[in-house]
Amino acid sequence: MLVACTTEPLRNRLMVALAYDGALRREELVQLDVGDFEHAHRLIHLRAETTKSQRAREVAFGVTSSELFVAYLNERRGMFGRIDGPLFRSASNRNYGKPMGPSTWSKAVEGIAHRAGVARLSTHTFRDLRLTDLARADWTIDQIAQYAGHRDLATTMRYIHLSGRELAARLHRASASIQQDRENLLAALAAVR
Repeated sequence: MLVACTTEPLRNRLMVALAYDGALRREELVQLDVGDFEHAHRLIHLRAETTKSQRAREVAFGVTSSELFVAYLNERRGMFGRIDGPLFRSASNRNYGKPMGPSTWSKAVEGIAHRAGVARLSTHTFRDLRLTDLARADWTIDQIAQYAGHRDLATTMRYIHLSGRELAARLHRASASIQQDRENLLAALAAVR
């Protein structure tokens, strides 16, 4: 999938990176404004009016997204002569310079999916992958829900797709830790003479 993305315009590559990093919904992504970014801390401030839950939140973006962001702003300035306002703008002759809509992003992802041969790739896949990766990184379900902007933990649970091997490895790590704690406690019995 990432190889298929390399042939995409800079704007779309940035969108893929931000969609993943911020676990952004399609509508949240296309409504980003240049002013929503705190570049020094690599944070995106999602405005309440752009989120499904109507609650503002902050999400992070990585080094690659940061590099793509700067490159895209430079390209965008050359194309449209401005850097404020909606971040993602149309380069098509029909809507040149207008804010990009959700359906345009969906079509871009469909093209990536087709070239990559990944039939089930959608705009939501990047969000799904990120939330699962946060679970792999041992974030708590509450932290993941906050990052995702979910009010209900049951919603968050639908996004986390850990494999049986990943769950087994977690169990073994937890069990080993508990077992070592018990051995340390029992060692006190051997120390008494």
